[in-house]
Amino acid sequence: MKDYSTHEVHELIQEDNELVVIDVREHEEVSTGKIPTAVHIPLDELPDAISHLDKEKQYIMVCLSGARSTRATEFMNASGFKACNMTGGMLGWKFAVN
Repeated sequence: MKDYSTHEVHELIQEDNELVVIDVREHEEVSTGKIPTAVHIPLDELPDAISHLDKEKQYIMVCLSGARSTRATEFMNASGFKACNMTGGMLGWKFAVN
């Protein structure tokens, strides 16, 4: 499983409009702010949501600290998607949020 630092994810977002960031935190956590381009899919809703995702796209999974996004990345990869994890999670994200 590939991991990216928060800085690397920020750079990738700037460079690649096809990249999809998925925030797997709970609703109340996301209300404090998320990466502007991120799609919010709570971890427990991910199994149902993947039928709406494109297997041709690259996904970066994000949570608060990196533990849930690691599980989400493993699940996505096992389901045939190209997914990577953002280490450090939103605790390490020092860039703009919305």
